[in-house]
Amino acid sequence: MQVQLENTGKLQRKLTVRFPAEQFESRVRERVTEMSRNVRLKGFRPGKVPPKVIEQRFGAQIRGEALSDLVGSTFREAVQKENLQPVAAPDIDTSGKPEGGEIAYTATFEVLPEMPSIDVAGLQIERTTAQVTDPDIDAMIETLRTQRRTFADVERAAQAGDMVIFDWSAQAGGYRHPQEGRERAATVIGSGALFAAFEEVLRGRRAGDEFEAAVAFPVEFRDAQLAGKLVQVIVKIDKVREPRLPEVDEAFVRGFGIAEGDVETFRKEVRANLERELDNALRMRLRSEVASKLVDAYPQLDVPQVLVDTEADRLVRVSAPGLAAEALVPSEARAAAQPVARRRVAAGLLLREIGRNNGIRPDEKRVSQAVATIASTYEEPQKVVELYASDPQLLEGVRNSVLEDQVAEWVAEHATATERHMSFDEVMHPR
Repeated sequence: MQVQLENTGKLQRKLTVRFPAEQFESRVRERVTEMSRNVRLKGFRPGKVPPKVIEQRFGAQIRGEALSDLVGSTFREAVQKENLQPVAAPDIDTSGKPEGGEIAYTATFEVLPEMPSIDVAGLQIERTTAQVTDPDIDAMIETLRTQRRTFADVERAAQAGDMVIFDWSAQAGGYRHPQEGRERAATVIGSGALFAAFEEVLRGRRAGDEFEAAVAFPVEFRDAQLAGKLVQVIVKIDKVREPRLPEVDEAFVRGFGIAEGDVETFRKEVRANLERELDNALRMRLRSEVASKLVDAYPQLDVPQVLVDTEADRLVRVSAPGLAAEALVPSEARAAAQPVARRRVAAGLLLREIGRNNGIRPDEKRVSQAVATIASTYEEPQKVVELYASDPQLLEGVRNSVLEDQVAEWVAEHATATERHMSFDEVMHPR
């Protein structure tokens, strides 16, 4: 095997690899022989299919697989020989045809950058602390009561918190929605399910009221013919319903899986859940703080573009869950996500380098706890735990996340850290 290496960019490399054509032909012959022993074809006894028949039926497939295997194995050998660290699968270009007794291909890829010597002692790190208090538990229980509220018809005028069921139509110039009749809708005033200007014309109305009003529709409204326009709406109120919150009693508590219905046990469960959420939020804050300070301290770090593109695509898909998994990420959205993606990739490289230099390894107990926390959000936690245990890729993602948390904590301990105490609400709902 012959290898030629070119530097085609700061991090981009191009390998030209040549290996004997006989090595390829030998691999093809081995595959043909193997298939002739194992394949079942009509008209032939098992293990007695002639090699010529295998060549005729499966020749193209066999040659493609043999070439792919040889390219993979020789590429791994070549990067090891040249002491390279590719960050992603290479782009391979080859005709696959022998020339001068050899088969050649080129592999283009990016490598990990040369990492700087990282000194964390001069970093100024702000470490946030917070605790779950009784008022936080009370607030969460009120939220749970609200989630399980019922509604009852009332004759009074609608006010904040009431559900209003109504029929409506809209006219903007020559456009009418719907084309005929009226559309049925419902909203809880103040919930944000309906835009504020429309909610305002419902407030103070009673069941049976029918009226017309001019409403400014938001530019993001689902109907482009009404979006961003002052629209004339006709509304008929069908029902006004007020909320009824359940009492925090045995029946309410049992609804959350606490068989004995004990309110004090319920409060302990709520506290435990809030503390798990808070712990996760504080870890994410610290990781973000450390990552940001590291990236700012080493702005000249070269970052592989392929990793930036992958992270940008991930960010777009997270922010646009309606984007189909098989659909391409729009180029404009990817471009907009590039700056954030670049900082995230740079932070990951720096954190991993600190971990490597200081012998930090993922704490397997924390990995198990992290998997258990993820599983606890599903109806059948044990099945989720088993899924992670059986899927190395899923588990590796958790291990990497735990490692970054450990490195962030190590950096905070060795940097100049200041403590900032915040309330549970300030941490969980930053403004």
